[in-house]
Amino acid sequence: MKDYLIKALALNDEIRAYGICATAAVQEAVKRHDTYSGSTLALGKTMIGALLLGATLKGEDKITVKILGDGPTGSIVVDSNGHGTVKGYIQQPHVYLQPDENNQPSLPATIGRNGVLSVIKDLGLKEPFSGQVPLTAGDISQDFTYYMALSEQVPSAIGLSVILDEDGGVTAAGGFMIQVLPGAKESTIAQVENGLAEANNFGQKILAEASPEELLNDLIGSPVSVLKKMQVSFACDCSKEKFGDAMISLGEKEILAMIEEDHGAEAVCRFCNNHYQYSEDDLLELAAAARQKKGE
Repeated sequence: MKDYLIKALALNDEIRAYGICATAAVQEAVKRHDTYSGSTLALGKTMIGALLLGATLKGEDKITVKILGDGPTGSIVVDSNGHGTVKGYIQQPHVYLQPDENNQPSLPATIGRNGVLSVIKDLGLKEPFSGQVPLTAGDISQDFTYYMALSEQVPSAIGLSVILDEDGGVTAAGGFMIQVLPGAKESTIAQVENGLAEANNFGQKILAEASPEELLNDLIGSPVSVLKKMQVSFACDCSKEKFGDAMISLGEKEILAMIEEDHGAEAVCRFCNNHYQYSEDDLLELAAAARQKKGE
């Protein structure tokens, strides 16, 4: 199944819901960063959550989600937008799932139960919107749910799932966000709550290749009306030119030092792990551009 996300209404337009399949996007991130099981789950769930929040934005608006716990994975940073693209990295990619107090593999023990989840929205305004909440559980789904209730004041039920095979590879990834709209009847809220009470196995539905529509229909207990459907994918906008511009901002002296000390340079994108090589001639051109910029 191709990765895509839907935005829908249900139960007489009293419920707004988002469903997503993001298997290929998470697999691409895992491959690029060579993540181990604990880091794979942490990065993958954060990516799905960021895609769901990104779907609430308009086209060119952007969102950055950062999670920093006191576990061994370190910081997680993910960017998404209203077009359905996502990129991200985790500070420590080579971390296996850590044991909890009962010696069972645990994502909260891997991320850490103490820390913060922050969201920065670039809506094209003078100042970006930012919100931050403490980690409540370290399982990421509940942390996103808590963020939506506290910072955005939109009560939401959020479920994020990444299914791994025996070797730690990603076999399925997806999730949902369900929101009760103002004026919803008590019977509607009760129906959704009953459906969500059975949501613990929704990851198995994603593994069985249930579509986002089928997932939401099952969770809500009623057919949804799809308002929008969009493809989602891992995509990074880095380039050799962009890194070159960053080098120019360092100034001519710093660039010439690279030539003197290393006879070249390499830039590595943290989001996608692409490597860009700069020869001495490349650096001389950048040094000249830095000199010109300083003289302007």
